[in-house]
Amino acid sequence: MLSAKNPMRRVLMITLCFEVIVFGLAVPVMHYVSSVPLEQAALLGAGAALLAIVSAALMRSPIGYVLGWLTQVAGLALGFLTPSMFAVGAMFAAIWVVTVILGRKLDANAAASPEGERR
Repeated sequence: MLSAKNPMRRVLMITLCFEVIVFGLAVPVMHYVSSVPLEQAALLGAGAALLAIVSAALMRSPIGYVLGWLTQVAGLALGFLTPSMFAVGAMFAAIWVVTVILGRKLDANAAASPEGERR
């Protein structure tokens, strides 16, 4: 979990918001390109989008980070229904991982600085 003043927390929330859009757009791709039944595509796409919304809303608590990681897994798992989501999910997961790593480095630098502030 990143500190409350860490700017990377906002980046994580924005990433989750973009994932909501992408998961919604994946529904017609799953149905028309990969021939997934519309009900199944809509249910799984909406479920992944809902998970991303809840994750973004709870980013101030530790459960938000856990749900954020689960959202990344859900994005990758949609690739089993339409292969293009493997690539898209991997890109979002990479953004998520890099943002978490950079956020932890910012927190470590802030803790190590004499004033306890970010540079």
